[in-house]
Amino acid sequence: MTASSDKTRTPLAAIILAAGKGTRMDSDLPKVVHKVAGKPMVQWVIDAVREAGADRVILVVGHGASIVKNEIPNCEYVLQEPQLGTGHAVLVCKDALADFEGNILILGGDGPLLRPSTVHEMVALQEKSSAEATLATSVIPDPTGYGRILRDEQNKFCAIIEHKNATPEQLEIHEVYPSYAVFESNALWNCLDNLEPNTLTNEYYLTEVPRMLKETGKTVEVINSVAPEDILSINTPEQLNEVESFLLARNNSEAEQTA
Repeated sequence: MTASSDKTRTPLAAIILAAGKGTRMDSDLPKVVHKVAGKPMVQWVIDAVREAGADRVILVVGHGASIVKNEIPNCEYVLQEPQLGTGHAVLVCKDALADFEGNILILGGDGPLLRPSTVHEMVALQEKSSAEATLATSVIPDPTGYGRILRDEQNKFCAIIEHKNATPEQLEIHEVYPSYAVFESNALWNCLDNLEPNTLTNEYYLTEVPRMLKETGKTVEVINSVAPEDILSINTPEQLNEVESFLLARNNSEAEQTA
């Protein structure tokens, strides 16, 4: 599906978080412009959301903003300065999307293994259920560093707890949030306008928004079909090499299937 293929669907904007410096990359370049399989890692994310039908793509930039803009043309850009967390990164886009009503997809710029089909599935469920939010989750062997998914006795979604805020029991959970989410625009801005900073870090976490929605009776849907290898993100040169190997193998496999 392309952005113009379905005139009746809900408009879709994408916010891609690309402001981080990437201190562990051992490079002066902003993390998201490091190349993976021949393209800047964030370009893979941009291509995936455009293939999935995004009408607008906004990059949140910060460290090395001018470099990112030069390397990644044909996007909208919003500067996050200072950087006060993922919730703040999305909130700084509010003015740019003041005239937008629809669904807003939010993703990290360091996950080039994102599949367009995953975005399709999230958006389709969001529209079918008229939910205020739809999240993707994945069950992975080593959940270290990821936000954990909390569920109730009926196995319904309750909240996302960040790794650094989790109890020892919660750290044993292997269902994680890979930073893929789609929100109804008005519900998103209402929550972000009332978001409080985290007491440990003084940052504003986007992961609090689904909990806020649930607690006010809104609908939060979840797709839990994301393969563990698809959610690998890049923070070090070693992880870049690992992700590149996965990406090249996947692309070769898909090329063979279509040959």
